[in-house]
Amino acid sequence: MEIRPATLQDYDSIWEIFSNVIQSGDTYAFDPETPKADLDKYWFGSPIQTFVAEEDGRILGTYILKPNQPGLGNHVANCGYMVHPDTRGKGVGSLLCLHSLEKAKELGYRGMQFNFVVSTNEKAVKLWQKHGFAIIGATPKGFRHRQLGLVDTYIMYRDL
Repeated sequence: MEIRPATLQDYDSIWEIFSNVIQSGDTYAFDPETPKADLDKYWFGSPIQTFVAEEDGRILGTYILKPNQPGLGNHVANCGYMVHPDTRGKGVGSLLCLHSLEKAKELGYRGMQFNFVVSTNEKAVKLWQKHGFAIIGATPKGFRHRQLGLVDTYIMYRDL
């Protein structure tokens, strides 16, 4: 598996992953009915850097890397990860996370923060903790889960 910067040729594959992930309404705040035209601003807009995990010509997952805040907060990175539903549980998310941590260090970031981790997404919470992230805060009832109703979200951080 190769993790590399995304190109325009990856757009449709990334959209397939993005749309599948958000349609479930259980892990991301994006409206499940987000149109394809909005992918540009969420996954490709400036200053976002987009990466894909590719194996045998197939995109298995994607992540974005960007400053968590502008100006005086731009030394802390923020990422978002999505894995194709067919490849979940095969370590793709873990490899994307490791790659993003190394890339963030290369780019001079001093830490990485996830602003909105849905508390009921236990696999993601455990994965981020495995890679050194700590829960540093919570927003009570910060997410409208499609099946469970209002659930908490976490802020997670790791020093780089």
